[in-house]
Amino acid sequence: MAIYIKALVLLPLLFVSSYARNKHIDLGFDNDDDSSVGINVDPSPERLLEFLDGKKKPKKPEFPFPHFPFPGEQGNQQEEAAPVDPAVGGGGAAAAAAGGKKGNAKPDFETGSPGGWVIHSPNAGVAAMHIQLMPNNKAVWFDTTNLGPSAIQHNPPFCKPVPEKPGEIDCWAHGVQYDVESGQVRTLKLMTDTWCSSGGLSSNGELVSTGGYREGIRSIRVMNPCDNCEFEENANGLAAIRWYATQHMLENGSFILVGGRGAHNYEIIPPGRLQFQAQQFGLNFLVETEDEKENNLYPFVNLLPDGNVFIFANDRSIIIDPYSGKTIRELPLLPGGSRNYPASGMSALLPINLNTPIPENVEVEVIVCGGNTHDAFKYSEFPPRQFFPALKDCGRIFVNKQGAQWDIEEMTSPRVMGDMLLLPTGDILIINGAKTGTSAWDAAEEPNLVPLLYSPNKPKGQRFKELKPSQIPRMYHSVSAVLPDGKILVAGSNTHALYDFQAKYPTDLRVEKFSPPYLAPDLDKHRPQILDNGPNNEMRYGQDFKVNIKLDEVVDETDIKVTMYAPPFTTHGYSQGQRLLILQLKTVTNQEVTVVAPPSGRIAPPGYYLLFVVHRGVPSRGMWARIDQ
Repeated sequence: MAIYIKALVLLPLLFVSSYARNKHIDLGFDNDDDSSVGINVDPSPERLLEFLDGKKKPKKPEFPFPHFPFPGEQGNQQEEAAPVDPAVGGGGAAAAAAGGKKGNAKPDFETGSPGGWVIHSPNAGVAAMHIQLMPNNKAVWFDTTNLGPSAIQHNPPFCKPVPEKPGEIDCWAHGVQYDVESGQVRTLKLMTDTWCSSGGLSSNGELVSTGGYREGIRSIRVMNPCDNCEFEENANGLAAIRWYATQHMLENGSFILVGGRGAHNYEIIPPGRLQFQAQQFGLNFLVETEDEKENNLYPFVNLLPDGNVFIFANDRSIIIDPYSGKTIRELPLLPGGSRNYPASGMSALLPINLNTPIPENVEVEVIVCGGNTHDAFKYSEFPPRQFFPALKDCGRIFVNKQGAQWDIEEMTSPRVMGDMLLLPTGDILIINGAKTGTSAWDAAEEPNLVPLLYSPNKPKGQRFKELKPSQIPRMYHSVSAVLPDGKILVAGSNTHALYDFQAKYPTDLRVEKFSPPYLAPDLDKHRPQILDNGPNNEMRYGQDFKVNIKLDEVVDETDIKVTMYAPPFTTHGYSQGQRLLILQLKTVTNQEVTVVAPPSGRIAPPGYYLLFVVHRGVPSRGMWARIDQ
């Protein structure tokens, strides 16, 4: 009789398991197998009988409410899609980046696409020397106010006196707000010179721009993210001159400004304020790393999980306590040459994977690539110029691991003045720059037109992949930025002291978009869509955060990762404040993903991030999210 009673109970359960193909129903079987029916239960008679016999205790079922997309959220993923080239392989960051609960992550979906290029705007009016993506999906960029006429005048008309030239006025725009979807341009007013300045987003989403040249060398400029906002400026806000300095946010939302020409120090400024009490600290490390031709400007700066700060200049690096000025530790020398301006290599903090037992203690790794010899600028600066080959090597080091050493590998081609961008997948894009020479006016030759995809979790020797080349040289004073749809905006290139449209490498006002391989049309069937989270775009440190998604495939924690990207301020080949976090997963279905927000501002400084759901190397469109206490 007992077997008949069990059968009567078994049949409805089998019906439920058949019905729930795309539903998340957890009956407590702790099934670790990949299930094609998309529920957390093995519907075999043996497992169900185990449940009925009391060998498996049920947990409380979860029935998430359905979520529906709001109009326009998915964007135009098909627009400007990357062409498929069977001769070139695809792929993204490897399994280690997912950190799933149910074993190793599944491999990324493959594509034959090498990426694709389109011209997004034939003339933006202003050469892009510095760029920042804002939380309203507008990109702000500017060059310098001392290059003479640009290609667009202020609208509405605005003129200001030209410093050091009595009687002259300048009615040309030197900054713009660029709509990354439509290409529409709005001119911006700049009262102080932004040449070779620094910047970043504040915790409230404002662009805080610091330093520059002439009357701008101690300036602070603040611009809110709105459709008609302008910069507010204080020409004497900084404690020291900041020309070729680096700006980076600390755990409490304040900024550290490091170095600059003639500034062997750093200072800390509060966010979003034009006037405050100066906090300046000496930094003898910048004296020690200065060559005859500097090679320590725009130092590479990163906040570490313990709240200390990593600083790399020339070929050396240290870790400091930013609030006391104390040097905590000096790291090994990186051999091969100089890496900072004007030798101008590239660097990034590799993605931080928080799927670890104690995220606060996560080990973090920095990569430094390219550059040139210590004396390269001595020969490229003035005629008759000699252009030394750029460096090909890259070094990686765990910066908060005692005794760590540099691990060296080589790019497929030499590169100086390139950009290094963290992609939503956890891969790195190396783009722009030249093969010989250095930064500065007319100091380089042989543009490097071939982007590189670097997959940090692949085996050494298999990490670099060449992508589709551009047809436009992007050399000195060019920029790039990751956009919410995963495309890369590429603009700028002006190697001359004035706008020159007839030179061998002319001033370039065209704006391109590059679609990385993960945007190939053959991957669209695997692409998640983030649905409207309504008011739930605010994250709190250490708290659960739910993301509503739509995905036409059954998935679990081995298929999905969620990344969180801090859009940087990019200039002169370095993306200041750039950071990508791989969030800790809690639950995954094809309707909802729950993650744990980063534990503190030491891991994720407060402010605005782009959040992506990545399905085996195929990212969703990004959603803006803000994290704070």
